[in-house]
Amino acid sequence: MSNYPASFRYTKEHEWVLVEGDTGTVGITDHAQSELGDIVYVDLPQVGSTMAQGETFGSVESVKAVSDLYAPVSGDVTAINDALAKAPEKLNSDPHGEAWLVKVKLTHPDEIQHLLSAEEYQSYIEG
Repeated sequence: MSNYPASFRYTKEHEWVLVEGDTGTVGITDHAQSELGDIVYVDLPQVGSTMAQGETFGSVESVKAVSDLYAPVSGDVTAINDALAKAPEKLNSDPHGEAWLVKVKLTHPDEIQHLLSAEEYQSYIEG
């Protein structure tokens, strides 16, 4: 069965978003962290900046590569996960939990409809 929470929505670039009211919590998927290997650095936007769906909003650096992060939804950044500055490896151990990246106030909630469900994402990565 799936490792991917059914309450999340997913992108083909391997980010997830959990929408609660008008807030979206964004992270990378277990598949993404597995492909990256040991994560050593995370570059996140500042609180108050704006993200646009499909646009780059930061990057994740592993011992293998640097990968851009793509916004699954548009919104204003209301929080970043400061814990990742000191412990980026949390992304390897808990990508769907404590290692969320940013929280945004959604500016276009209907964008969620264009994202993949957990089943669709699982099929995509098994593709």
